[in-house]
Amino acid sequence: MKGRRIVLDHLNGAEAAALLVDGRLEDLLIDDDTAPRVGAIFRGICDRPLKGQGGMMLRLPDGAGWLRNVKGMRPGQSVLCQVTGVAEAGKAVPVTDRVLFKSRYAIVTPGAPGLNISRRINDDDERDRLHIIAKSTMEGEFGLILRSSCEGADEDEIAEDITAMLALAEAVHGDAEGTEPEALTEGDGPHVLAWREWTAPDVVTEPGGFEREGVLDLMEALKSSYVPLDEGSMYVEPTRALVAVDVNTGSDTSPAAALKVNLAAARSLPRALRLRGLGGQITVDFAPMPKSNRKQLEQSLRAAFRNDQIETSLVGWTPMGLFELQRKRERPDLGRFIRAI
Repeated sequence: MKGRRIVLDHLNGAEAAALLVDGRLEDLLIDDDTAPRVGAIFRGICDRPLKGQGGMMLRLPDGAGWLRNVKGMRPGQSVLCQVTGVAEAGKAVPVTDRVLFKSRYAIVTPGAPGLNISRRINDDDERDRLHIIAKSTMEGEFGLILRSSCEGADEDEIAEDITAMLALAEAVHGDAEGTEPEALTEGDGPHVLAWREWTAPDVVTEPGGFEREGVLDLMEALKSSYVPLDEGSMYVEPTRALVAVDVNTGSDTSPAAALKVNLAAARSLPRALRLRGLGGQITVDFAPMPKSNRKQLEQSLRAAFRNDQIETSLVGWTPMGLFELQRKRERPDLGRFIRAI
């Protein structure tokens, strides 16, 4: 099956969305009702500072939050905060006080005034058109970012999106003050995230779409840590401390085998992590190769993660020849959902 297709369905009662590209599972979202969604906005109450770590513990409606790099905050003070990631078991939810209101076309940025248009939009006429739309719609002191999805989009749809996000931002900021923690928005679920972040001409919304479109069969492969590559294989195995990735050349013993399989692994790694919902510290044991090939491999890694929506830092090589990455935990580990199918 050629082309892009979005499938919206439910798995064991939880919202789920899948992106298929040429019949291959490219992305997968499954809702986790055991933790706050990334993007949810709370009124938090400062609880106690952790001076050694430069942060503040917050009281949230259903637990604790962790806010980094705080200045001038005191216990008992209310703070508007937004969930930025998935917490590990027994740890506080990571939050930020730099709240964003994000939709398909627009991002409203309180505290950061100004109008910005995505750098991916290069056409001057299109940028001028979008600037006019934004100037005629945006009001108040909030800032605005127009996303790359605005390119070629209908003027009324863009204006409606800006208006909706602006109204939400004003409503949330109106409820920012208080003496008790409160949930102000619940964050976007998989179906809204799919509409917001993915584009495809074909969207399947009828119940049972995962089974009919073969998504369940494609998810079976995710139950294993094994990832086949054209030139070899790789294993992606999460542990409590980190995600371990092992790259193997297989039966190819030619001099160029190691570099070929390592480049293939670099291209496949973002998708393998994304589909499994894995983040945190990632250590890759690439197939042994000359140090002179490392620069080429690093370039391939940068290119692969550049188009990945989840923030990933390429840390570099260890003395033992392993490559380390740090990936933001924006999604729950999907392993337990997949094993339950």
